Amino acid sequence: MGSPRLEQDASLRPERILDLSERLSTVAGEKIGEIARVNRAAKMLSINALIVAARAGEAGKGFAIVAEEFKKISTEIDAVAAALESQVRADLDELTAIGGAILGHMRGQRLADLALNAIEIVDRNLYERTCDVRWWATDSAVVSCVDAPSPETARHASQRLGVILDAYTVYLDLWICDARGRVVATGRPDRYPAAKSASVADAPWFRDAMKTATGDDFIACDIERVKALNDAPVATYATAIREGGLSNGKVLGVLGVHFDWKPQAQAVVDGVRLTTEERGRSRVMLLDQKGRVLAASDGRGVLTEVFPLNTAEGVMGSYADGDLTVGYALTPGYETYKGLGWYGCLAQTKEPASLVETMAKSAAA
Repeated sequence: MGSPRLEQDASLRPERILDLSERLSTVAGEKIGEIARVNRAAKMLSINALIVAARAGEAGKGFAIVAEEFKKISTEIDAVAAALESQVRADLDELTAIGGAILGHMRGQRLADLALNAIEIVDRNLYERTCDVRWWATDSAVVSCVDAPSPETARHASQRLGVILDAYTVYLDLWICDARGRVVATGRPDRYPAAKSASVADAPWFRDAMKTATGDDFIACDIERVKALNDAPVATYATAIREGGLSNGKVLGVLGVHFDWKPQAQAVVDGVRLTTEERGRSRVMLLDQKGRVLAASDGRGVLTEVFPLNTAEGVMGSYADGDLTVGYALTPGYETYKGLGWYGCLAQTKEPASLVETMAKSAAA
């Protein structure tokens, strides 16, 4: 962590490199212009002196020699001023380019770091979901619901799921499915009546969960809208329900837990630490492995837009794309959750021109 005093001191901001180079460019241009104006006046004086000397005839010869030398010196001053302007301009242009490159790299690195932080928060959150589903699949009420199916065991399991949902508010619903893929109990039957007795036999999360080798295994799915949950976007996690709740027990069915994605993901992208000024020109996103927008700080394009992310720099990096600086980071996973190839991503437009830059451009015009 840097010193708060240093971080708050505007004179130490990286942008000062560009501000100072622009200021030097403006001052140098003004002073060289002043030299040229004074020298032009001196040339006019020397020319007038030569005219007066010519009119004076023999008496003005000595004065004419002095005026001629002064004219030569004035010409040399012009050459020196031109060379100075050329060299200073070249050096300042190089300084501006170097400063811009340094600033761009620092900005890009910062955006990539923020993107990594965002996706790490998501990873830790989703890791907890994998722990939840594996734990709850061993609950006696859940196991009995598919091991000894009856209206009573289904009702008891539903009540048990409801208690869990009251404590874990990040879920929309929990579904117990039998081996045929029929939903036999849910945690919120009144809120989501379409889920009762629905079939998930063709759902990838159900089929893959039925094939898990042990109770330590789980299935994690990309974000999708679920019609039975009022078309809400959810992250579904599933594992097999096994006989006796044992890790190596016979597979009896599947427990699917539906994570309420929208508010949780929005909290992550909205929570990225940007200044008030930066927030107005930045877009924070979570992207899937194909670049589909899973969440965005501006709320646009969620589950419909594909952001053209360039990952040429590897698992983490940044790049310029016109007026945008884009920083990104691939999910590193967390504990037993390896991630689904998602990315944290920040796209930020250039900051407004500084006062010095504006003055310099006006002077050049």
